[in-house]
Amino acid sequence: MASRLWKALSRRRIDENLENKSELARVLGLFDLTALGVGSTLGLGVYVLAGSIAKETAGPAVCISFLIAAIASGFAGMCYAEFASRVPKAGSAYVYSYVTVGEFIAFIIGWNLILEYIIGTASVARGLSNYLDALIGNVISETLHSLMPISVSFLSEYPDFFAFTVVILLIILLSVGVKESSILNNIFTVINLMTILIIIIAGSIKADPANWRISINDIPESEQQHAGSGGFMPFGISGVMIGAAKCFYGFVGFDAVATTGEEAKNPQRNIPIAIVVSLIIILMAYFSISTVLTMMWPYYDQNADAPFPYVFDKIGWPTVKWIVNIGAAFALCTSMLGAMFPLPRILYAMGNDGIIFKRLANVHPKTMTPIFGTVVSGLFTGIMTLIFNLQQLIDMMSIGTLLAYTIVAISVLILRYQGKECTSNTQSITPIDGYKLTPMNILKQIVNLQNQKEVTEMSIKVAKYSIAILCVVIFITAFFISYVDTEVFGKNVIESVILIILVNILLLIIIIIARQPVHETDLAFKVPLVPLLPCCSIFINLYLMLQLDAFTWMRFSIWMVIGLTIYFFYGISHSEQGKKDKIEAEMIKRKYADQVRIVTRF
Repeated sequence: MASRLWKALSRRRIDENLENKSELARVLGLFDLTALGVGSTLGLGVYVLAGSIAKETAGPAVCISFLIAAIASGFAGMCYAEFASRVPKAGSAYVYSYVTVGEFIAFIIGWNLILEYIIGTASVARGLSNYLDALIGNVISETLHSLMPISVSFLSEYPDFFAFTVVILLIILLSVGVKESSILNNIFTVINLMTILIIIIAGSIKADPANWRISINDIPESEQQHAGSGGFMPFGISGVMIGAAKCFYGFVGFDAVATTGEEAKNPQRNIPIAIVVSLIIILMAYFSISTVLTMMWPYYDQNADAPFPYVFDKIGWPTVKWIVNIGAAFALCTSMLGAMFPLPRILYAMGNDGIIFKRLANVHPKTMTPIFGTVVSGLFTGIMTLIFNLQQLIDMMSIGTLLAYTIVAISVLILRYQGKECTSNTQSITPIDGYKLTPMNILKQIVNLQNQKEVTEMSIKVAKYSIAILCVVIFITAFFISYVDTEVFGKNVIESVILIILVNILLLIIIIIARQPVHETDLAFKVPLVPLLPCCSIFINLYLMLQLDAFTWMRFSIWMVIGLTIYFFYGISHSEQGKKDKIEAEMIKRKYADQVRIVTRF
């Protein structure tokens, strides 16, 4: 019973032809994909994040925080780009993990990506409502609060029907067709980038490098308590790193590009390029925006909620202020469209595989979009928008994303060091080493004394066990660093020795993995410096997950209980791959029985 359950949980999706015909329309070119990645990412982060982190966490060094976050996001982006080259299918990290790791892990990833996109769309819709409401003097919030107040601590103060209406309009747009949605996204993204360019040019004209060298004595006494020590890095290196952790969430969204594998033209080439190019554009925008913002106006006097309208108002440029306001509204619309776009594709991929309800995979013959999945996910998103406020939504967002990034990085490692892709879940692997798995032979393979280049059964096992141990040690190291005060290192000998031992173990395992032979295959994009870069990505993602508060983990646990209930009571028995494996196993059994009858007959 246990072995059968393990086989079901670990069965991998086998696609004999990854280029098989798709029901979805292949209409997205390189520009469309890049615009989707940029549009889904440059939203609330540009117009809010830079100001709030500069004021509260990093000071003028917020630009360094964005740079560090971009490097971390770049690691994850490169892993996504390689998988997009390998597996050009709709479903992003869900499909990637299904093909490489197994069905159960794939379900967990897919279920958490659903949470990410629902919360992402709902938070941007609520942010758009708040932004427009602020421009008209809070009329919407005051009216709805007076008519329909909600007195529940963990819910919104009032139902935001404006944000709900915006989500419903978005459902209609996405149901019409991919190309139509993409055209609107391209227009809004161009407007967003033009707005950012105006901010950078206008800010450069009024920039004063002296604002990066403000002495603590020059800061008003009323602000000194919250202004750190002044200068470029007023809150120290720890402030820059905390800022980088917050800035990381400003890069969430580029993975939307990876969900379009069945709607992209030449996905194996265009998706990796679009991911890399969009990340470069996003980094340039964030770095430039944060630089001019802190040079235009002192970091301690920034407005954490609407920094650019506040700063342009302060320097006496009201025209630019209103241009920014209009551009921000378009940017939030783009970000919302980009956040909602991947969700029906995830539902389509999971429904098509049978591990969630199959009706979610129905594609309309005219629009060629998963219309039922779009409507269901949109209505659920609308309800979330209606009853939760912006801060509650943001708190729930990041954990699914980080977990997805982690699994993709692990999958890159597994794929690099395994042999040719398995063509069956029922066939057992035959030994190809030519010698027994003795301790001495295993030790030789660990260090690869013979410097072999061909992948063997033993090298695959050494790599897989090493990767598993690596993940455990990375988690322990990240946990240790997270929950031991950083100031202790260097002062407390025991903590310092433990950290040194953990780092040395990590380096040793990375060297062992690097010594194993690699399965060479022609891809449009490959992650460089494997296994180092995927290991860095795993560490960063796990470290950031451990920074999330207990309430986030509680909400995550509730969401997972719902998902696991669906999987074990429906998905595990309706899995299309499971049905294929049963048919194949029965065919093998019948073939074996026939051979036995022939032998006994003679």
